[in-house]
Amino acid sequence: MTTRLLSIGTAVPPARLDQSETRDFLASQPGVDRLTARLIGAAFDQSAIESRYSVLGAAGTRSAVFVDGHELLLAPTTGERNAVYRDEAPALTASAARDAIAGSGYDADEITHVITASCTGFFAPGPDFLLVQELGIPPTVERYHIGFMGCAAAFPALRAATRMSEAQPGAVVLVVCVELCSIHIRSSRDPEQIVASAVFGDGAAAAIVASAEPRASGPVLEIGGFTTAVTAEGEQDMDWTIGDSGFEMRLTARVPRIIGREIAGAVGGMLGEGADPLTEVDGWAVHPGGRSVLDRVQAALGLPDAALAHSRAVLRDYGNMSSATILFILRRLLGDDSLGDAARVAGICFGPGLTVETALFTRRASGVGTAHEGGIGA
Repeated sequence: MTTRLLSIGTAVPPARLDQSETRDFLASQPGVDRLTARLIGAAFDQSAIESRYSVLGAAGTRSAVFVDGHELLLAPTTGERNAVYRDEAPALTASAARDAIAGSGYDADEITHVITASCTGFFAPGPDFLLVQELGIPPTVERYHIGFMGCAAAFPALRAATRMSEAQPGAVVLVVCVELCSIHIRSSRDPEQIVASAVFGDGAAAAIVASAEPRASGPVLEIGGFTTAVTAEGEQDMDWTIGDSGFEMRLTARVPRIIGREIAGAVGGMLGEGADPLTEVDGWAVHPGGRSVLDRVQAALGLPDAALAHSRAVLRDYGNMSSATILFILRRLLGDDSLGDAARVAGICFGPGLTVETALFTRRASGVGTAHEGGIGA
């Protein structure tokens, strides 16, 4: 039995943040001294990001909860920030889900399981419940939520969807990741917080995973193996906690170095001992935690520039949308006809810990009419 990722849908808020305008906005805040202004300039200018999207609106039009009439960035409480999440997350979630369902060949009333993932806000009944109400998914559907696993959460969500599909032949699973990173923005002199303000954006992405036969004629990803690895160090270098004035990200300068040092071992575990990434993999989906993370992965694995083109393009156009980001990249690979039939695709995500989550896929040019059993690592 083959389990496939049939389609991917994405959604972003309407407000596009120009990176240079956002940089100037943060640098203009009271209390930003000359050194902090230089740090802000360096973090934004070296980010390889041109734009991001935010539920708070573009510079100068942000929610009154976050910016006063004099363009002063306020410090809302965690409750006030989470209220924005509760107001804004459902529409983005539903939009991405509709997009994925429309491309899958299945109808909403045929979905058997719903899995949501998010680390930037919480409420109950949550987005999973609202999807059932809004999209016409049967109320008897099985629902699950993966919370607070950070940027790597999409792969545990896809892994759970795969296990469910394998255990229940004919299952059709909707996976949705939604992250509103911008609601935790703050003015700060802390270099780690400045980096977070420079790279994170808002977005949602959804996927349909099924052991049921494909109906649409477009390309699909046959799902193979998943692996999880924890780096020898890094627990204190990337974490995500809840403070009184929003969620607080710690992302130290050591993170890219740790990833660069240990990524070859994680990829070895994914591909098998002695496998050559250059010959075993045709397409790469690497989570762009930041430009330096991609640089370190590329250098450590000896990959050509083309290998990370899709990851860098998503970083450039959307920034780091936490768990949703890897699905944006996989969507580009799914639609990349230069890969052809039976192309091998490797995905890598990074999360707090430091945790490295990987997934292997086989891209089929058309899901309809295929009788292939299992993808890579199945």
